[in-house]
Amino acid sequence: MCVTAVESRPGGTSQAVKALGEGALGASQSPVHRPFGARVKAFVALTKPRIIELLLITTVPVMFLAQQGVPDLTLVLLTCVGGYLSAGGANALNMYIDRDIDALMDRTSQRPLVTGMVSPAECLVFGITLAVVSTLLFGLTVNWLSAWLSLGALLFYVVVYTMILKRRTSQNIVWGGIAGCMPVLIGWSAVTNSLSWAPVVLFMVIFFWTPPHYWPLSMKVKDDYARVGVPMLPVIASNKDVARQIVVYSWVMVAVSLLLTPLGYTGWFYTAVALAAGGWWLWEAHALQNRAKAEVTGVKLKEMRLFHWSITYVSLLFVAIAVDPFLR
Repeated sequence: MCVTAVESRPGGTSQAVKALGEGALGASQSPVHRPFGARVKAFVALTKPRIIELLLITTVPVMFLAQQGVPDLTLVLLTCVGGYLSAGGANALNMYIDRDIDALMDRTSQRPLVTGMVSPAECLVFGITLAVVSTLLFGLTVNWLSAWLSLGALLFYVVVYTMILKRRTSQNIVWGGIAGCMPVLIGWSAVTNSLSWAPVVLFMVIFFWTPPHYWPLSMKVKDDYARVGVPMLPVIASNKDVARQIVVYSWVMVAVSLLLTPLGYTGWFYTAVALAAGGWWLWEAHALQNRAKAEVTGVKLKEMRLFHWSITYVSLLFVAIAVDPFLR
């Protein structure tokens, strides 16, 4: 694999070193001696279910918008299953590639490859299998446009983000986030077998949402990233500079989210939710910037407030997208 090597045993916390040791011990055990239930949970963990939940939140509402009502529920189910398998395959391959640094980061020290519950070979086969099955499922039961979009998102996340950008540039999450924007295109194409301006606008919303969503978390765990040589923006820039970029991206995100109504795709309900949720987001983003400017550090920086709100924001916005067609 073409990835940038990192120091195999850089100075780190005792938890990271312990995780590395446990991973080595676990990897030496034969899979048949590991509890079946724990193995099943480990393979599920490879797919990062919590992240996929967020991807589905941005897929299904777009299907309602594309249909301007309730889409075929069988189609929704097949799109969700295909999306889960595709994103799960991408996440498993991400863990396979990043297993060296995962063993040294506190945040990832309990991932299945680190603990040895799943071997690297098993993870690689699992990820490739999910990629193939998801592409065929989309193509044979939904449509081939959705299949190629899904496969493109998977390859972008694994190759462009994980293998090329992540360890080389502080803009990794900006451009790597494109993979996370693809579900809105897939949701629309699943219903219409085409694309239009509505999913493009929503693609841009998620594109500008991703950095201010992830950078607050990176601010909190920047020591982890610094230890393994991953140049997340908070590792190489001050909190003040990171917060300033968060505010810039936030304003653009909110502005883009309001384009759906003048373009004729949504009505008053979506607009009201987008304004209210976006206004609260901007309040939180500027509050974080003010704390950073005052050189507040530690728990008083409260960077995770914006991270948690970002998940609520995108959930509210896309629920509004699904509800809006029924109120027009």
